[in-house]
Amino acid sequence: MALRPISLVPKPRELQLLDGDLVLYPTTRILYQVGVEGDARLLADILRPVTGFAFELITERPALGSSLIELEVAAGIEPEGYHLTVTQNEIKIQGGDAHGVFHGIQTLLQLLPPAVYGRGPRVNVAWTVPHVHIKDGPHFGWRGAMLDCCRHFMPADFVKKFIDVLAMHKMNVFHWHLTEDQGWRIEIKKYPRLTEVGGHRAETLLGHHDAYSTRDGIPHGGFYTQEEIREIVAYAAARHITIIPEIEVPGHCQAALASYPEYGPAHATHQVNTQWLIDRNAIFFPSEETFAFLRDVFAEVAELFPSEIIHVGGDEAIHECWENDPNALKIMAELGIETGKELQAYFIKRVRRILADLGRKLAGWDEILEGELEAGATITVWRGMGRVSTATAGGHDVVVCSMEDTYFDYYQTAHIDAEPLAIGGVLTLERTYEFNPIPKDLPPDDEGRILGLQGQLWAEYMKTPENVEYMAFPRMTAIAETGWCGAGSKNFEEFSERLRHHLKRLDVRDVRYRHPA
Repeated sequence: MALRPISLVPKPRELQLLDGDLVLYPTTRILYQVGVEGDARLLADILRPVTGFAFELITERPALGSSLIELEVAAGIEPEGYHLTVTQNEIKIQGGDAHGVFHGIQTLLQLLPPAVYGRGPRVNVAWTVPHVHIKDGPHFGWRGAMLDCCRHFMPADFVKKFIDVLAMHKMNVFHWHLTEDQGWRIEIKKYPRLTEVGGHRAETLLGHHDAYSTRDGIPHGGFYTQEEIREIVAYAAARHITIIPEIEVPGHCQAALASYPEYGPAHATHQVNTQWLIDRNAIFFPSEETFAFLRDVFAEVAELFPSEIIHVGGDEAIHECWENDPNALKIMAELGIETGKELQAYFIKRVRRILADLGRKLAGWDEILEGELEAGATITVWRGMGRVSTATAGGHDVVVCSMEDTYFDYYQTAHIDAEPLAIGGVLTLERTYEFNPIPKDLPPDDEGRILGLQGQLWAEYMKTPENVEYMAFPRMTAIAETGWCGAGSKNFEEFSERLRHHLKRLDVRDVRYRHPA
């Protein structure tokens, strides 16, 4: 009898397909080891609604002959790695840690019929799992996705769904962009105007910028309460995903300055931005009062997000605003610096000190390299691969976010007339898949500083969750495979064949992806 093909995404490192299938029965139980109880409960919560089976959770092995799914942490397996074996009466998932057990569960779900991703009873489904032996583990430790919820606010329920789909692909970092010129989306209790004022804009630009640009006249707003954020952070943690919050400094802060103008240039007035161009006066003023304000903000952020790293943006700041401001020039003279670029380096240094006092580490876009940045930061490199080696040579870890290869606000085809409006440029699924985040000229000793990669979803032209999913998938699936497998053994044609079956899973999960041409 011919063995049926297995289409797993991302592709496992070693897969041995054997003859036969295991059948899940109403009496099948989940045996779990101490330390993975949450994963066992999550698995049961997925399986019960669609199968109608009880999936009793147990901690002691029953008599021989019982049908089991066994979850345990085992020695000798790499962190996040797992072994999965399916035999006649047992599915055994062993992880190098709880993360590995969870990733093994994701593989198990893909071995089941796509109906397992449904949200209610599925009838006339044969709940079988092929006999296999899989040994698997990740190539990169950072396999991420960045979602901008500032340009267009995304409901909390969608954020959870997005996290679910990331977990399905063994991704482990959700970079959450929470503050911008066009909206401040995180509740800060000490500064309520950040969301009362900064969380709302009067209207939004229609189309791209040109001489005839108009607005839609429709107010847009929203923010996440601290209670919602705690719930989302816990939801992500249960799926072994770390949320990295991004709070933008010193630029991209017009919504903050519309709320508290005293922390911006004295000569400027501000409103929450209704277009996508950067206001040349939207920059925090480098005063002690501003740093005290930011200290308060980051203290609340750190209380909400347990991640070791907090991202501070640092990109696209308009230094001329400082260089033309007499008060800023006075501060620069006192510091003995002459340019706005140097002042930004000072600003980032002060914010880094604030984070260090809170027990956190700083991450930022590659602009923060433009100054004397002490080693040990995490750099999300977006402006070309040449800056990767600059960052690693400076003693920094790198997450590669090359805009030509990972920016999902770009069109997915050159035939744009039938596509939703996008920011411009073209990034195909194939180019995304072929991307190698390790530059060819990177010294071998620096390769260990490449933490991984992530896909970027900047939301200027993504007004709804449906828009986000259409732009994200299946390109994010390609990012997931590179993050898990590395670049050395990839084959786009073979990936495309697996993807054809994988899209059935996304269909059941109600992910509104763009179908590959």
